[in-house]
Amino acid sequence: MTSPMTKTTTKENEMLLLHEELARSHQARLLAESQRQARAARLLAARRWARRAESAGRRARAASLAVW
Repeated sequence: MTSPMTKTTTKENEMLLLHEELARSHQARLLAESQRQARAARLLAARRWARRAESAGRRARAASLAVW
């Protein structure tokens, strides 16, 4: 058993650094996935708005032709 005053060993430092690196890697993967999902959601929303705009344009043209 080590006391609080005992210095950490090189092996302990290596394990600590390994766990920190794994945590950073995991966080980076989660962030990348979140960014991909956000991009996909924005793309879907943009396509939906484009379809709505096209539909509104067609309705406006049809209404304009109906008046004349």
